[in-house]
Amino acid sequence: MDVAIIDYKMGNLFSVKAACEYVGLNSVITNNKEDILNAKSVILPGVGAFGEATSILANTGLNECIYKFVETKKPLLGICLGMQLLFNESEEFGNFKGLSLLKGNIKKFKIDKKNKDIKFPVPHVGWNKINVHQRKWDSTFLSNNLDNEFMYFVHSYYVVPENEDCILSTTIYGDIEYCSSVSYKNIHGVQFHPEKSGINGLKIYKQFKNLVLNNE
Repeated sequence: MDVAIIDYKMGNLFSVKAACEYVGLNSVITNNKEDILNAKSVILPGVGAFGEATSILANTGLNECIYKFVETKKPLLGICLGMQLLFNESEEFGNFKGLSLLKGNIKKFKIDKKNKDIKFPVPHVGWNKINVHQRKWDSTFLSNNLDNEFMYFVHSYYVVPENEDCILSTTIYGDIEYCSSVSYKNIHGVQFHPEKSGINGLKIYKQFKNLVLNNE
């Protein structure tokens, strides 16, 4: 199996699977720990509340399974809420601990409405650009993408990593420039939905496939 898409009842699983299959990645939607650990890579999707997600992962033991998978040094990709879960803590509806695979916290958009004619509603829903941060995208899952390409976003909270070196791209919404993708060793994440981002998003799945095959 090329990809295990973790099913914890909080993700657009079938859209992710369809994108994987489109680029030739054999994928399975599963919560079976043996399947996850034996897969060549894992995708952790996510739509919904951070606290509920962490509770489900803990109660099902999937959090421990994810830790064990990361230790294998095989690629892990978090999408939207799945990326946020990779970090330490979120302020969404209280304070909830994440997987702490990467250091950083999750904060809510607080848009400064200086110009009342321009509105930036929360949640941030729609197309927005991803911009090169400090690192070049060569040899990353964004290596097929270009600076300022549009991706599709749906979120009210954003990641603030402690280590800027893990940041691949940033995105501007209102007066906030925030981290929209990360990569550190075998841990990768995107705040946007590549499976809903048309050709630009499929470029990411194609390059993720290359990372999977090159890791064998």
